[in-house]
Order: sequence, then structure tokens, then C-alpha cells
Amino acid sequence: MADEHPEIRYSVGNELDLELVIDVYRASTLSERRPVENRACMAQMIKEANLVVTAWEGEMLVGIARTLTDYCYVAYLADLAVRQSHQRLGIGKELLRLTKAELAEEALVVVLAAPAAVDYYSRIGFTHHPQAWVLRPGENVHG
Repeated sequence: MADEHPEIRYSVGNELDLELVIDVYRASTLSERRPVENRACMAQMIKEANLVVTAWEGEMLVGIARTLTDYCYVAYLADLAVRQSHQRLGIGKELLRLTKAELAEEALVVVLAAPAAVDYYSRIGFTHHPQAWVLRPGENVHG
């Protein structure tokens, strides 16, 4: 399996080709829950994320961790996407390790897991937190 995928290199930064980003979202199936058809939104999602860690096999983007953070108290992991062809190689875990390495030691990492990824996060060390709340598009604050 190692011969199938040459060495993966990792990078920090959000100066990325939008086509490559959209391609990795599609190849990971995260595109089912992200606005990949809205190029302006996707471009802004990458531009405004202040911590982006990527995984590369040659010139191919194979994984991305997109985080919104203050670097000292909390980091909201908005997206973790690894191409299906590259899953189960430790790339997602390494993207998370590198994301955490950019943060202060005491910073909390928070993620809202996609239904298919719930078991993944608990398996790699995340603790379930039942008090998450979501205000979806079209919904308003009451009162």
C-alpha cells in the first residue's frame, strides 16, 4: 500500500488553487455537505479560514483541514477532507496533528462531525460533547 501512494508532504497556508480544493472536497464526499457549486463561497471559505493545513501527493491535493481559530483558546475545525483513494493512510490524523501543533497547547479543538465521521473522531481521541447547537440558514434567533 505504501508503494501505491508515494510520500505525502504537508503544508500550512490558504493560498490554494480553488479547482484543487473543490476537487479534493468532491473526492472525499465532503462536497455533499459543502457549497462546491458556489465558487465565490468556496473561495471565501478558504480565504477567510485562518488555519489551513493541506496534504499533497506530488501536485495532487489529497487532504485539507480548514480551521477558524484565535490560536490560544479555541479552534473550530470546519472541514477535514481526505480523498477516498487516500483514506486509511493516516493523512487525516496527520492533518489534525499539524493543525493542533499550530495552536497553543491549551487551545480546544471543536468539530461538528458529519454523520459518517462520528466514529472516526471518537476513535482518534476526540471527546463527544452533547451541548452543540446549530442555527441553520433561514432560521432566526427567537425572542
